[in-house]
Amino acid sequence: MDFVRFHSPTPNARGTFPGVFALANGLRNDGRLNDADLEWLRVANARATAAYADPSVTHPEVYDRALHPAAEAWFRVSASHLTEMVRDYVDLLARYDVACVESRSDDPGEVIYSDDVQIVVVPSRSGPND
Repeated sequence: MDFVRFHSPTPNARGTFPGVFALANGLRNDGRLNDADLEWLRVANARATAAYADPSVTHPEVYDRALHPAAEAWFRVSASHLTEMVRDYVDLLARYDVACVESRSDDPGEVIYSDDVQIVVVPSRSGPND
């Protein structure tokens, strides 16, 4: 499998499956994180932002809900440094009983953005593991 995604196993109100960063930031936005985890998330997000391109900043059209309402990001398996970093986010979610699953695919959908560590796709399936 060439790509991996960490995401909610259940769809949100829009019918999409939020990714690991959306889930973690949702905990923050809902005021559910304790002070230590809130600080960890601030530092981790800053480190990720500094190290990796954010498609929502560099190519905002990929997440334009009118153009691509179901767009989702997948990491390249070859970007093991990034997927290892994501494991800490998964651990954070587990501490707050937020489900997060790992999916792998060779062809997760129509690629609408690509860089050396990730792709953004319009999914070719109806559920997170279809």
